[in-house]
Amino acid sequence: MSGTGRPGVAPVDAEGLTVGIVAARWNAEVTDRLLERAVRAAEDSGARVITARVAGAMEIPVVAQALARRCDAVVALGAVIRGETPHFDYVCDSVTAGLTRVALDESTPVGNGVLTCDTLDQAIARSGVPGSKEDKGYEATIAALETALVLRRLNS
Repeated sequence: MSGTGRPGVAPVDAEGLTVGIVAARWNAEVTDRLLERAVRAAEDSGARVITARVAGAMEIPVVAQALARRCDAVVALGAVIRGETPHFDYVCDSVTAGLTRVALDESTPVGNGVLTCDTLDQAIARSGVPGSKEDKGYEATIAALETALVLRRLNS
C-alpha cells in the first residue's frame, strides 16, 4: 500500500461509544504496539475500551464477533508475515473474509488493523512506533469509531 489518497486521521467525538479491540499475541513486538496505539486512539476520542487478546490472526474473527454483539465498534489487530508456504495467503483471506462477515452480520463497524506484510520490518513500519511511516492501530480505531458515528446518525 502506498498510502496515496489516505484521509487524514484525527480523533473523533466518540463520547458514549464503546469500542472492542481484539489483538493477536503472535508477532508481539508489532501487535503490542498496535494495541497500545488503538487504545490511545479510543481514549483520544473519548470512547470506552474493552480489550481481548488471542493467540493468532485466525482467532480474531470469532472474538471480534463476540465484541460486535456488545460494542458500538470493533478493531481487529494482528501481524501476518509472509513465509515460505501458501499458509500466509490462506490466513489473510480467511481473516479478511471473517472480519467482513462480522461487520455485515452484526451491523457493527470493524476496523481492520491486521497487517499482512512480506517482512517483519514492513510490519514494524506500520505499527506506530516512533518514526514509523504508518500507525495502523490508531487509524483502524478512528475508522471504526467514525463509522459507528455515521451508523448512529443514520439510525436515529
